[in-house]
Order: sequence, then C-alpha cells, then structure tokens
Amino acid sequence: MQIPCSIRSFARPLFAAALLCTLIVATRPVGAQRPYKVVDHWKLTDAGFWDYLLVDSPAHKLYLTRGDHVDVLNTATGKLVGTIGGLHGTHGVALDTNGKLGYISDGGGNAVVVFDRSTLATVATIPAGTNPDGIIFEPATKTVWAFNGRSNNATVIDAATQKVVATIPLPGKPEFPAVDGKGTVFANIEDKNEIVRLDAHDKKLTATWPAGCDSPSGLAFDVPGHRLFPVCDGKKMAVVDSNSGKVMATAAIGDGPDAAGWSAAHKLAFASSGDGILSVIDASGSDYKTIQSLTTQKGARTMAYDEGADRIYLVSAEFGPRPAATTENPRPRPAMVPGSFTVIVVGR
Repeated sequence: MQIPCSIRSFARPLFAAALLCTLIVATRPVGAQRPYKVVDHWKLTDAGFWDYLLVDSPAHKLYLTRGDHVDVLNTATGKLVGTIGGLHGTHGVALDTNGKLGYISDGGGNAVVVFDRSTLATVATIPAGTNPDGIIFEPATKTVWAFNGRSNNATVIDAATQKVVATIPLPGKPEFPAVDGKGTVFANIEDKNEIVRLDAHDKKLTATWPAGCDSPSGLAFDVPGHRLFPVCDGKKMAVVDSNSGKVMATAAIGDGPDAAGWSAAHKLAFASSGDGILSVIDASGSDYKTIQSLTTQKGARTMAYDEGADRIYLVSAEFGPRPAATTENPRPRPAMVPGSFTVIVVGR
C-alpha cells in the first residue's frame, strides 16, 4: 500500500522525508495492508455432508471430509484429484511429517483409517473410542491423537507400528486439538468450557483450564507466541496463554463458529462461523481488534488456512426445506441441493 507523504523538501531534507515515510509504512499492521476477499468458488457434484477440512500447503492438496468419503482437491486448480472411500462418518484428517501417511477420524466406524498420501489407498484401520472427531499428528513423539467425542477420551496411536499405545480419559466432550511440536497437545472440551493440556511423552493429562468462552469448538495456535485461540458460542474468540492457562483477552467473531486459523506471517487469527462470516482478528498487539468481517456463505463454519498461499478455504452448500420432526428423528437435517456443495476460496 502506498502512503502519501506531504512533507515538502524545503521544510526537511529529502532523506528525512523518505525515512519518515518508511517508518510510517513499517508501523502499519501487516494484516491491514489489504483486506481479504472471496476469489473463487469450486463446485463438487458428489453428495455428503462435511466436517473438518485440512490443507497440505507444500503438496497443494486440500482434504475435505464428506461423510462416507474424503475428497482431495488440488489447491492450484480446484480440481478433484482423488477420493478416499469406504468410510462411515468422517470428521477430520491428520498428516504425518514425512509426507507418506494420512489419518482419518472415522466417527461412524469408531476407528482411525490410515491412507497412503501418494495413492490415497487405505493401508490400515485402527479401532479408537466412540466417535473419534478431532485428530492431529504429534511430531515429537510421532503419535496420532484421536479425540473421541462420545466416549470422552483420546486414543493415542504409534505411527511406526499403527497400534494404540494409550487411551487417556478426558473431563468432557473433546473438540478440536492443537500441538506445539515439542510434545504438548491441547484440546477444547466443549461441554465443560475448558481447554486441556496433555503430555505426549508421558501420555497423560497435565492441566485443565477455563477456555474463556462457552462451548469452545475450533482451536488455533500461535506456537512461538504461546497463544491459543478457541472459538466459541456467543460470538467470541478467546485468547489463552498456553504456558499458564490465563485468559488474556476475547475478540468479537461471527455467530456459530466451528473452526479457527492462524497466520504466523501476518499475526492474524481467523474464525469461520455458521452465519456466513469469516472474522479476521489482528493479533499483532494486545487489543485483538476484529479488522474484517467477510461475508462468505451461510453454513460456512469450517475452514483451513493455507500458510504458503495466504488463502482460506471454507465449505458450504444449499439446502431444501427441513423435514418435519419425528420421534425417531427429532432434529432432522434438510436435504442438500444436489451439486451445490462449494469450496469458497478467500485470498488477497
């Protein structure tokens, strides 16, 4: 962004004017230079609801959980490059750090499904707890952590042997996890408004902290800055010190969030919410101002941030009328309009 300088050369030496302009530019927040906008829409014709999505920035791939399968898209073209099928109710995807294997939390199958990232072929199915939901790879111990939403525990899998090495009880229903890369795992406990800290080396829970807001779901992590960003009901994102558990601040976001993201390069936190708002929070200082509320699409409450491209991917669809409730199904879902599933690409 160009910033005009009206300092006249006769009033100050030219080099002083140039220096002042440089300082003004340098002190402007990086994230405030250009706003984000919707830059593309990618349509997929296959049916299926969705949950978490994950971007593999170096490989230019986007993984989308779609119920009984996972779609894999090329982020350079938006084209479908493959599908991982034979699943029962997928929630999330985790990737190892050597580029070989991926892990799917197959909630409907009470299992973690392992796949080859080059062929997308399934190579193992590992029993987990009841309804594994959030899932993450912990690089220091080379373990996979599946957080079981209905059995209130975490299944820990050794990536070398593909065997379960621990099951850790949790104080409530876990949602999205995050890791620091050194052996510490964090996860939201949605029904208790808490965050738990776990030691991946000793495989035990080491702390339980207030999340700073209600029903925390998505969780972003500024590892060098030691800040966790849980997103919650009540249109709030909390800022929690990952060393002490202290709630440092709250920021305003959209209604009904389910995912969060963090840009280390731009010091920005993101929250995607069901009302169709992508909130952008300036975390370069201590006031945590919401600097942008971008309209995306109603229902676009999950997201993945692509650090390499500085892009955000969100998903939503169009729906028909909601069916009447029955005793067997008191909260029926409306049917998705065929061919309406859309990946919303946000960039600058």
